[in-house]
This record gives sequence, structure tokens and C-alpha cells, in this order.
Amino acid sequence: MTWFFEKKKEIGKKEIQSLVLKSAEECLKRICTNPKKILLLPPDITRAYSGCGWITEILYNYFDKKSEVFVIPALGQHTSHTEEQNKKVFNTIPETRILKHDSVKDVEKIGEIPADYVKKVTFGAADWKIPIEINKILLTNEWDIIINIGHVVPHEVLGFASHNKNYLIGLGGDSTISSTHIASACCGIENILGAIISPIRHCLNKAENDFFNGLPFAYIQLVMALNEEGKLIHTGFYCGKDFDTYLLAAKQSMEENIITVPPLKKIVAIMDKDEFESTWVSNKAIYRTRKALADNGELIIVAPGLKRFGENQKADKMIREYGYIGTDKIIKHWKKDKSLQEMAHIAAHLIHGSSDQRFKIYYAPGYLTKEEIESVNYSYLDLSETLKKYPIEKMKYGFNIMDDGEEIYFINSPASGLWTTKEKISNLSL
Repeated sequence: MTWFFEKKKEIGKKEIQSLVLKSAEECLKRICTNPKKILLLPPDITRAYSGCGWITEILYNYFDKKSEVFVIPALGQHTSHTEEQNKKVFNTIPETRILKHDSVKDVEKIGEIPADYVKKVTFGAADWKIPIEINKILLTNEWDIIINIGHVVPHEVLGFASHNKNYLIGLGGDSTISSTHIASACCGIENILGAIISPIRHCLNKAENDFFNGLPFAYIQLVMALNEEGKLIHTGFYCGKDFDTYLLAAKQSMEENIITVPPLKKIVAIMDKDEFESTWVSNKAIYRTRKALADNGELIIVAPGLKRFGENQKADKMIREYGYIGTDKIIKHWKKDKSLQEMAHIAAHLIHGSSDQRFKIYYAPGYLTKEEIESVNYSYLDLSETLKKYPIEKMKYGFNIMDDGEEIYFINSPASGLWTTKEKISNLSL
């Protein structure tokens, strides 16, 4: 059941703080009155804009007076935070209380989703079993309360992010992440984006019910929207223990975070320098705008922090080897190349990040060279020249007319929503 929620045009920071404290009190009433050990599970730095970091800090300070509290960011296969990044996201939480997740070394297999179930929920697009590997820290039976803090927003693999994705993927093993991501990719990214209950969400729900029903979970689910000035604000706060908590948040996110536009000829998107250092995460700009781009349209991704392609050396190497060459070519490689089969999540990422020659993708990176960008099948733009032509600080969210008369659509936070035409809205659920 959903314990409580708040939904309004804007929820200010002070009110969010009060709602967080109320959530903590509800956990004490409903889960454990005198907890000895508590685990807080927020998203990683790529969702720092959601406020999940300072929300986690409030929870830590509340419980730390009575309990031993630890934090483990839901990294999935992303690079572990540095101490400096932890400080930026979680502020006063001691580094010694912030745990790291390694999707290879720290996980244990506890079961699997059968192939026939996967085939049924993907309508035949995938016919393989999904192993469930999870960080062993969840299996210690020493946690009295586990609080999942997440931002519910359209997502390329799950339809919408957060809820049990926070730990089943965020604290999952390589096999779980690979098998779910390639299954979703085979369903077609434009079918998945914005589906409240997608095929992979069905699989994660089954995994939660089959293997994790006894864990002392609670969920804080946040919804955010862009206001008239293009600034991200909180509009929804949902707290509870079951799937309804996610459903309510996802329905609000569908109303507020799916933006209908006419087919756009040119989109300029900016990716925050401190949060997006790889195409692995910066490609959210592609995922969230592709349904809005007109045929032969152009997407310019301004990425001043872009240093690499993958979030780890293996992924980076394979992205450089194969490139974003299109769905059909990647699936052919995946079917015959054992190395890509073993890292199927990378195949999925390459599919998601390809335009399939329908529109053109330009990157203006802070660190990667022209040769590197072009080697993976993207087009290169010089960062300083791009910022001169498109002065980000002077542009407003939405349509802008540039000095030369060119019309562009500017998105200052592409990870926060999903842009689509009316014609493609019908594809939002399977």
C-alpha cells in the first residue's frame, strides 16, 4: 500500500524535507520501531539533479542518532563515485558509511526468471532466462529497514525508472543487467519508452515477489517537472512499501514528463559537466528525444564533461570496437560474437544509442577528439565553436530563434523527460 503522497504544482525544498522526515517516522511505525542497522539506497551521481542526494542526507542524519546507517548508491555498472563526488552528492555523510557496488565481485545468483515467462511478457522478442544476481549486502539479513529513494522518469529499458530497478539493476550483477537490457532492446526502444509496466518491469516485479518478499523495503518515489522557466522542480512525493507507490508516481510522471511536440528538425541538448562523463550516460539525450526528431533531423549534444565512451574499461573498449552502427548490424554481431553475447548490455546500449540513419547525431565533447567521436559513428562538433553558435546560458528551454534565423529546440535537462510527437505517442505501451 501507499502510505502517503503529495502531488502539486510545486513542492518546495522545505516541504520535501518535512515529507522525508514523515517517511522516516512511517518506517519506524510500520517496519521496525527500534532499528539497529539501516540501509539507504539512492541513485548515483547521474541523477544528482533529482535531489535524492540531500534527501538521503536527511534520512541519514535522522536515523544516525539511533541506528547504524549505511548508504549504497545504485551504480549498476556505472563507475564508482570518488570521495569528491560522494561529498558533492551526499554532503555530510561520512565516506566510511558510503558503500560501493561492483557488479562482478559483489554479487550472488539467487534464482532466475524462466525463459518462457520472458518470452510471454516480451511477446516473443526475447526467449532466454534472466538470471537474478544481487549484491550480497542485501542477503545478510542484518538490515532492519531498507529505504529505496528514486526519481520516477521515462526510461529506455524499464519504461519508467526507479522502484525495484533501484536494487535489482542498481545493485544487480552483470548477467542480470545484460539479459534484461538486451531483451528490452529487442522489444524496440521506442516501444518501451514511457510504458508504465514494460516487459522488463514485469520481470523485475516477478523477481521481487519470488526472491525478495521478506526484505524490509520502503520506497520514496519522486516526480519532477520542468516549470515555465525550464527549471526542474519537485511535483510529486510518494512513500510506501508496494508497487502501487510506483504506479501512482509513474502515472504522474507520464502526465508531466512526456512532452508532446511537432516533429523537430534540430534539437540542442546540454549534458551537465559533472554528471555526464561518458556516452554511456550522456546518450540519454538520444533516448529521450528520438521520438521527437523529424526524419533527417539533427541532434546536437553539448557534453563538456565527456571523457570516455563506457563507464568501465571493458565497455569503453567494446564501444570503440563496434560503434553505434544501427540496430540490425549490432544484432548480427551479437548473434555471432561471443564477446558481445557475454556483455549483452553493451549490445543493448549500442542499439539504443544508434539513430538507424533516421536522424543525425552530433557530439560537442569536452575531452574526446574528433577522431574518437567519428570512430563510433557520431559526427563531431568543436565545443567552443558550438557554444558560440548556441550560447547555452542565453537560450531558453523550448524553441529559440538564433541570430542567423535558424530555429532550434533547446533542452537543458534531457534526462528529466521524454519528448515525442503525437504520432508516436501511441507506441508508449506494449
